[in-house]
Amino acid sequence: MRTSRALHVVLGTLVAASVALSATPALAGIPAGRYAIGDSVMLGARDDLIARGFRVNAQVSRQFRDVVPLVRELAAGGHLPVNVIVHLGTNGLIDGADCDRLVHVAGRDRHVWLVTVKVPRPYRDPNNSRLRACAHRHDNVSVIDWYGLSRYHTGWFYRDGYHLRPVGRHAYAALLDRSV
Repeated sequence: MRTSRALHVVLGTLVAASVALSATPALAGIPAGRYAIGDSVMLGARDDLIARGFRVNAQVSRQFRDVVPLVRELAAGGHLPVNVIVHLGTNGLIDGADCDRLVHVAGRDRHVWLVTVKVPRPYRDPNNSRLRACAHRHDNVSVIDWYGLSRYHTGWFYRDGYHLRPVGRHAYAALLDRSV
């Protein structure tokens, strides 16, 4: 009886330690969580993302260059979590230097997730190449390939080819959720 009780105590302690170690701790005062920044594409999926535990800051016609001051302000105020998801580039050409600035202001203790764009514009492929190149230059940056997943799913989009129908919103939120 005594051995059985001791075994339960040891097992309980091991389970508690395992749960504590598997949780994503806040690093150096950085809160845990996922903060998603985007444009009207993300705005369309806002409710689906919030339901999956994301904090969402999405705005119609937002440009990639707009993310740097936003991230700087959030980080300085202690409000930027450890995972930063950025889906911008739908509304114009991305300057690769802006991506490097984003990573710099986010800081080395955060992970930046760059989401590829699916938009029928001539800057789509250059933007996606710039996002991949940025991730290649930085150890704390990864790419989520929305374009690769969605490009043949025409039913996910309205006529414009990039704003999301409800089924597309769900697929988009699911991709971000399983990636981050």
